[in-house]
Formats: sequence, C-alpha cells, structure tokens
Amino acid sequence: MISFLGLCVKNLIKTIKYILGGNAKFASVINQAAMISYDSLSISLTIVFIAAAVISLQISKQFLMSGAESYVGGFIAVALVREIAPGFAALAIGARAGTAICAEVANMKVTEQVDAIKTLGVDPVGYYFAPRLLAAAVTVPMVVILAEFIGIVGGMMVAYFAIQLHPNRFMNTVWLLLQAKDIYISIFKAFIFGILITLVCATQGYKTTGGAKDVGISTTRSAIEATFYLLVADFIINLLFYVNVSF
Repeated sequence: MISFLGLCVKNLIKTIKYILGGNAKFASVINQAAMISYDSLSISLTIVFIAAAVISLQISKQFLMSGAESYVGGFIAVALVREIAPGFAALAIGARAGTAICAEVANMKVTEQVDAIKTLGVDPVGYYFAPRLLAAAVTVPMVVILAEFIGIVGGMMVAYFAIQLHPNRFMNTVWLLLQAKDIYISIFKAFIFGILITLVCATQGYKTTGGAKDVGISTTRSAIEATFYLLVADFIINLLFYVNVSF
C-alpha cells in the first residue's frame, strides 16, 4: 500500500509538470469529462436522491413526535452537503468511471501502446493521466453540486408526503442551518475525490502487466483501492475542517 501510494504521488507530479508545460489538449479533456462525469451523472444523482429520501423517511416521524419537524429540512441539508452528496457521488463515479479508466489504461499497457508513445518522445504518464485528471477535478464538483440540489428536493418531497411538512417550512431550516462553509468544503471534497479517483485508477492500470486476465484483476483492485482512499481522504478533510485538532 505504501509503495502504491508513493507511485501515485510520483505520477501526480509528472502529470502536473505535463499540464504546466501546456501539453494537455482541450479536446481530450472535454472527451474525458463526458466519460467521467456526464456518463455517471444519472447514477450519481439517483443514488443521492434515494439516500436523501430514505433519511427523510426515517427521521420525519421521529422529529414530528418530538415537535421538531420543522428541522427536518436543515438536518437533511447539512447531512447531504457535508457527507452524503460528495461521498456517494464520488463512490458512484469511482465505481463506473474509475474502473473504466483503469481498464482503458491497463489495456493500453498490455498491448504495448504505452511503449509506442514512449518512442515518440512523449511522457506516457502525462499523456494518459493529464486529460483525465483535469476533467475529473473540474466536473466532479459540478456533479456533487447537482446531487446536493437533487437530494434536498428528494428529502423535501418525502417529508411532505410522510408528515405533510410544507416545503416552505422545510426550506426555512435549510437556510437556517446550512452554512456557506459547508458548501465550500463539499466542493473541495469533490475536487479532491475527483483527483483521487483518476490518480488511483489510472496508476493501477498503468502498473498492469501480463494479459487480459491481469486487466480484469487490476480493474477490480482499482475499485477497492479508490473506495479506500476516498474514505481516508473524507476522514482527513472532516478532521481538518470540522474538528479542532492541534497536531
């Protein structure tokens, strides 16, 4: 795990140098943005919508029994923006687009397309990683913002049908409890998650050797590793921004 993390950092440095050198092509970034985020948009929004609806269904009647039903909206909004939307959306993108990135890069590696790029004097790490990294870093936060909006709408709908909570009362506590800081941190989370998904999955694909069987093994491993690093990053970000810890 430590050696893999070091390899990820090494590839990240190479990719940043490649990007700063002005070598990343805009058309490639757009194509990768469509593959990473646009193609994962429906499943990401659906998962967050269902998660928000389930939470709203679980807490609405409990809040009603305690006379705090007006705070259902604020509770759901804070939970969504701080954790559910960035976490669930990133996991969905990692499961769909991350594994596709790994399989694509691994297939290029085992079919010696990477060696062909090297013979042209082009850094294969920068060539393959840069468009994907830029696309994920820019578009995953966009998906998360949409997921937060869809999740709040889903929670509001369920609260209305479950306990007849009027949308105005729901939204009042959303604006009352939700802070701008929460939105900024969720966007930052999505930015980090997008980079992690691309970096981990592409690195796993790039280190693949052998044949078609090894491509499948690397793809499976990339999904597990991406999930692990996303959860670790989520914990660290929450620790830095929401807990007063002195190191």
